[in-house]
Amino acid sequence: MHVKKGDKVIVISGKDRGKTGTILEAYPKKDRVLVEGVNMIKKHAKPSQENPQGGILNQEAPIHVSNVMPVDPKSGQPTRVGYEVRDGKKVRIAKKSGEALDK
Repeated sequence: MHVKKGDKVIVISGKDRGKTGTILEAYPKKDRVLVEGVNMIKKHAKPSQENPQGGILNQEAPIHVSNVMPVDPKSGQPTRVGYEVRDGKKVRIAKKSGEALDK
């Protein structure tokens, strides 16, 4: 996968196109990611121990990884991901600026 947990991404297609957010979780086997504030759904919850009131909750649903692109740390624009070996470690780099995406 070209993105991972904690990356700042922009949605490039779908109903939430143009929105940005941080990846909360990644599901590599399903090729999906959970992005903060994107693809919000309403979930009907029965009363339980942690939610005694129950009701309708708003929460994020996973979206396909092909619909997101990492944000370039320099320009703030969406960028493709490349890989380089720097100091003996394989790091992800932004194709637009050449900046490392990994801290």
